[in-house]
Amino acid sequence: MVRKMKLPAGWYPRSAEAVEGYLGDFAAARRGSAQAVIAPHAGWFFSGRVAGSALAALREDADIVVVSGGHLPPGHPALFAEEDAACTPLGELPIDSELRSLVKDKFLRAGISCGSDNYTDNTVEVLLPAVHRFFPGASLLWLRLGADIRAVEAGALICRAASELGRRAALAGSTDLTHYGPAYGFCPKGRGKAALDWVKTVNDRRFIEAVLSGDADAVLERALTEHSACSAGAVLCAMGFAAEARHSPTASRLLAYTTSADIQDDRGGAADAFVGYAAIELA
Repeated sequence: MVRKMKLPAGWYPRSAEAVEGYLGDFAAARRGSAQAVIAPHAGWFFSGRVAGSALAALREDADIVVVSGGHLPPGHPALFAEEDAACTPLGELPIDSELRSLVKDKFLRAGISCGSDNYTDNTVEVLLPAVHRFFPGASLLWLRLGADIRAVEAGALICRAASELGRRAALAGSTDLTHYGPAYGFCPKGRGKAALDWVKTVNDRRFIEAVLSGDADAVLERALTEHSACSAGAVLCAMGFAAEARHSPTASRLLAYTTSADIQDDRGGAADAFVGYAAIELA
């Protein structure tokens, strides 16, 4: 059984040639070694290149790429794609059912409940064409996690399960940052350039700094109370995975950052509502 595309046209390219047009330069320059990254999940018009820079930083020898998504509240069961493969513009991307089974078993033993991801949601699907382009011989594990501190433990359990099965695993945690403006019900600094500057230099910056410092509690608090990330569980999962996989004391780093307002302004019209996007390599 293959998981078909659920997102409507416009979220990402629908042909292999168009995917290559977005990502070919990243592929040519790849020297990835990261165990885990944070990547945005908006439509590729807005965040495709930021996401590409994140996924290109993952270890090149990965034979399994885990994509942890979110858009789920605290305490929500972990949701897994139960299909055997996911459909992408480059063909079928196989899902590692053996790893999925072991991860679910470890989750349940740890008291983390599990369910099936039967919903239309962009946090995983929108990244899959890039995963398939950069890792054509790899398989996939698709899951989504709630904005809960236990997502850190979930990430560590995924890493252990992959190691037990001899997989060379890498993980991408999928989140966008501050959703600002009347359309999102969040505009504490009014509108205009001052609001955009505040999002860039204060709200998004505080969340990014929490991720870079490895402070999981601060990441969760800032996401929930400052509205600076829509999928904190995915980020915490990536942090837990990276900490479990860590072999040397290297530093996390910000690879790219932009907002949808910057993208729209480049094309002739600033937005009244906008979203932040970051690519982060986790140590």
